[in-house]
Amino acid sequence: MYTVFVTGGAGFIGSHLVDRLITCDDIAQVTVLDALTYAGDRRNLADAESSGKVRFIHGDIRDHDTVSAVLPGHDWVVHLAAESHVDRSLIDVGQSVRTNVMGTQALLDVAMRVGVAKVVHVSTDEVYGPLPTGAAAETAPLRPTVPYAASKACSDLLASSYFVSCGVPVCITRSSNNYGPRQHPEKLIPRFLGPLLSGRQVTVHGRGRHVRNWLHVEDNCRAIEQVLRTGAPGETYNIGGGTDLTTIELTKLLLDATGRGADAITYVPDRPANDIRYSMTWDKIAALGFTPTREIEDGLADTIAWYRRHPERLAPSTAVAEPDGVPA
Repeated sequence: MYTVFVTGGAGFIGSHLVDRLITCDDIAQVTVLDALTYAGDRRNLADAESSGKVRFIHGDIRDHDTVSAVLPGHDWVVHLAAESHVDRSLIDVGQSVRTNVMGTQALLDVAMRVGVAKVVHVSTDEVYGPLPTGAAAETAPLRPTVPYAASKACSDLLASSYFVSCGVPVCITRSSNNYGPRQHPEKLIPRFLGPLLSGRQVTVHGRGRHVRNWLHVEDNCRAIEQVLRTGAPGETYNIGGGTDLTTIELTKLLLDATGRGADAITYVPDRPANDIRYSMTWDKIAALGFTPTREIEDGLADTIAWYRRHPERLAPSTAVAEPDGVPA
């Protein structure tokens, strides 16, 4: 039987991963460490905590003493705690660096000391930077263009160095844009659903030509679990294979699903460093047996239905500007 330590487990991807892990017969307990900042929400864990297999700890990943007190005794670690919003990172670079880099360093220090069997460090396709053509393999250079992505690239390199220099059994996953229920309303899909479901307009940067790969959060969590179980320490695994869409293509799908027309769109000037296209190969994760299962139409329908049942989760965000759908 395994015990799993999940940082950022009250967030969007983290809470879905916890939901998945507690269904596994060979996992006895999942411990969640979350600082419950603006994007962490204890409500995301309501069902999981009722299972009796989840232990919740309110704490900061950057606090070495807290991590030292709660990590010992766990077999596996999944590290999701991060500042993940591009626009916020443009305003407060230090917050992204402190959480994403120093938090990762604190966790890896303790993981090294207590000797955990596996660490999965969860990252993003944004570390590869924009690719007008082609697709980035795991060995591609890291060329981030915004502070958020740069902080994640730095934490990736730090994680790799702990494997090479210190023997910490760490894997890295880099996923494309996630979507699904319980996502914070600063992200593109829930950010757009709020206005669309209430008769208001949405704003699209430029002409909406930015290309992203959209992956349902449940597919990403299946892949993370696969890496946790069978990924080779020291390796990086891209997680993609969802659906490539421009922002305007995705917006039109949301318009159709909510019964709105093209007059619901307002075009605004593009934001700085809004990368035109991300793309990755995902042969390595496929070789572990992963294939995405959620089609975009089905996934969006499920997501929209959830937000219709939970309109309070579409409350105005504290985000400073419309996002471009970065993972969260």
